[in-house]
Amino acid sequence: MADQRRAERLDQPRAPRGLRLPRIDAETFGRWSEGIARGMGTANFIVYMTLVIAAWFGWNTLAPANLRFDPYTFTFLTLVLSLQASYAAPLILLAQNRQADRDRIALEEDRRRATMQKADTEYLAREIAALRIALGEVATRDFLRSELARLAEELDEAADRRRKLERRQQEREIRREARRQGGGEPLDEPRDDLDGDYAHEGRGEG
Repeated sequence: MADQRRAERLDQPRAPRGLRLPRIDAETFGRWSEGIARGMGTANFIVYMTLVIAAWFGWNTLAPANLRFDPYTFTFLTLVLSLQASYAAPLILLAQNRQADRDRIALEEDRRRATMQKADTEYLAREIAALRIALGEVATRDFLRSELARLAEELDEAADRRRKLERRQQEREIRREARRQGGGEPLDEPRDDLDGDYAHEGRGEG
């Protein structure tokens, strides 16, 4: 009784019983069926099959009676063609199923690639938009030229003011030296328009 309970345990798989059919490699059989279906779908197969049937008809019609193996009504030929059709249809269906599986896998791969390409395109579009925004904040060539021209003018004005200041200091030193030596006023020298400010300053000091 205990041995029977051990044998009926549900946590252990039951050993298969009955007839074991031989295992067939589905991939190998599928390739073989596709080859047959592909061969049956060519013009050569139709031509050769027509020649065989015509030879069959001719032999069993024109040959001596004792040599005919399938006389008129051609029952054996009908059986052979029926057998061929009964096997051809499943082989063709199997080949179509395999082709449908390949098409499905190819479609999924195309969809995956299309999704990746769309994501890459959107990423590039965002990067280009960011570059455009960044370039909008960058100084252009005309702006740099205008700024450089303005800086050059400011530098020229500063240089002119520096030269004026140096000239005024030199004139002041000359006047002081002349007064210190007890002489009169130094001879007036022609002054340009840039010395107008010095004249006003000289009157203020006097």
